[in-house]
Amino acid sequence: MSRRVFLVEDDPDIARLVATRLERSRELTVRTFARGREFLQAMEEEVPDLVILDLSLPDTDGLTLCRELRSWETTRTVPILMLTARSSEADRVTGLSLGADDYLVKPFSLAELEARVKALLRRVAWERGTPEERYEDRRLLVDGGALRVLLDGQPVHLTRREFSLLWFLISLKGRVANRQQILDGVWGLAAGVDERTVDAHIRTLRKKLGNEVVETVLGVGYRFRGWP
Repeated sequence: MSRRVFLVEDDPDIARLVATRLERSRELTVRTFARGREFLQAMEEEVPDLVILDLSLPDTDGLTLCRELRSWETTRTVPILMLTARSSEADRVTGLSLGADDYLVKPFSLAELEARVKALLRRVAWERGTPEERYEDRRLLVDGGALRVLLDGQPVHLTRREFSLLWFLISLKGRVANRQQILDGVWGLAAGVDERTVDAHIRTLRKKLGNEVVETVLGVGYRFRGWP
């Protein structure tokens, strides 16, 4: 089943490019809105899995929309990614303090936007315990829905953050992630942690699951290997 994304963007070219990029894998369905009023009306009828919100709209301000969504019980936990040309630290702080989960500045990379959207959806799935996928090899079993890890049939206790890091690396299906990508995908933009935090959590995962589970790619980052 595809995830539903509401995109609030008054530039038709940007809206088309973003929708096309996100829908290409058929994992996401995008519904676009050019005005805040029609977006709020749609939210009263259907709650999406994620909202991408431009701050500068012809009929209202995206910050106002964000504040409105966080005040409604039905939309209080819907992840919001702000997509805007406002790049100052003050704008970022304001957006995040009002309840946005991530903040991406224009001009932006479509690949980065897609990665951030999927990272937000994964985090919500972990927090809600929503069944996603299972990973299993000859020694390791990771259940993304039950937040359960077994090594050689024995349960391994991971903190929420450790589990999120492990599942993020698994979800990359053999691709390498650098430290900043891991921070964005696991901790989020608002976390305020540095790259050494990633290294510390990788060391903990290796201690609990074995040194070979996560591979260091020198000069690049980390890759999940598991136990082939």
